[in-house]
Amino acid sequence: MVFGVLKDKKVGEYRVIMTPLEVAAIKDDGHTVLVQKDAGALAGFTNEQYEKEGGEIVETTEEMYERCDFIAKVKEIEENEYKLLKENQIIYTCIHPAAHKEQVQAILDSKCIAFTAEDSHRFGSVNCEAAGKQGALMGLQAMLTINGGKGKFVSGLAGAPGMKVLILGGGLVGRSALQVLHSLGAWCTVMDVNYGTLRDIGKTYNEKVNTQLSTKQNIKKLLPETDMVINCVKWPKERKDYLIERDMLNLMEKGSVIVDISNDTDGAIESFRETTHAHPTYIENGVVHYCVSNIPGAIANSTSVAYAASVLPHIQSILNSGVKSACIKDGFLRRSLTAYKGYLTHEETSAIQNRPWVRPEDVLHIQGEKLDPAPPATSTRSANLLSI
Repeated sequence: MVFGVLKDKKVGEYRVIMTPLEVAAIKDDGHTVLVQKDAGALAGFTNEQYEKEGGEIVETTEEMYERCDFIAKVKEIEENEYKLLKENQIIYTCIHPAAHKEQVQAILDSKCIAFTAEDSHRFGSVNCEAAGKQGALMGLQAMLTINGGKGKFVSGLAGAPGMKVLILGGGLVGRSALQVLHSLGAWCTVMDVNYGTLRDIGKTYNEKVNTQLSTKQNIKKLLPETDMVINCVKWPKERKDYLIERDMLNLMEKGSVIVDISNDTDGAIESFRETTHAHPTYIENGVVHYCVSNIPGAIANSTSVAYAASVLPHIQSILNSGVKSACIKDGFLRRSLTAYKGYLTHEETSAIQNRPWVRPEDVLHIQGEKLDPAPPATSTRSANLLSI
């Protein structure tokens, strides 16, 4: 195949999906690799490094889409790329399809084969780890007096107490944020709906981290004494309520900070609105909000190196075995199939956007194969199912 490494054009995005090392591996498998000019420049990888490993540098996005059988990048497909998508072309990127109706329509209209990368990670995305760890540090920046925060130092000083932090969600993102904040001396409480998760966190930190069931009532009780809230909850998109409602901000001291790493419109935080690295914060009801959607882009080299290594097996499997075989062998890749030649194959998107969908197993005609199992990507179910 002809495989392409696209340059990400999202505002504030500096990562690249493949470093020169991964290009070399794909080239060794016998494929042609095109790399868009300066795709890795902001992450620390030069065009010359890609060329040295066998990549061909291509000037424009248009030529990349025209020549490539399989294209990959980090973030969503931009509006100016919709018309470039081709029938049977394979796309692998973080599509976030349930939240992007126009993007999904463009994918379906093109009859391409699209994988949403965020659903394909068996052990959790390294971008989640990066978002949790760097998001915690960004929250400390927002806490500074010069940035509108109340000016507390994370571990405290002699005679001055340290910060009290509430982390919502004990998954990979929340645990990554906890790892950083606890090591720096913050007083941390983690809330989750899973008692097994809470028990494991307590055991890991020798019960030096407080844990509580995640309920609105427990949150209200803690907010008056909380300096920073880190939201790491993947809020079900069909829910119309919030964990932190706008009027609950009045319970917090002025200059407190909310870091919404989950970054969902109509998510767990009612006062959320997306921000950028150029303008990362805003203040509402006296509370500083940090709501940058692509936090890992701020540490582009580390995240690119880690992310490229983690997704290379998926990309090699598709390149070397084809979509059907790759989806048989890996249930996590199969569940990330978003669209296949005009059919929607992503259940959550079907439910949220009220579109008919087809199970990947059905559209690929692999029902009778020995399929690698994988749990559903989300708890959202859709009965709007087409049969083929």
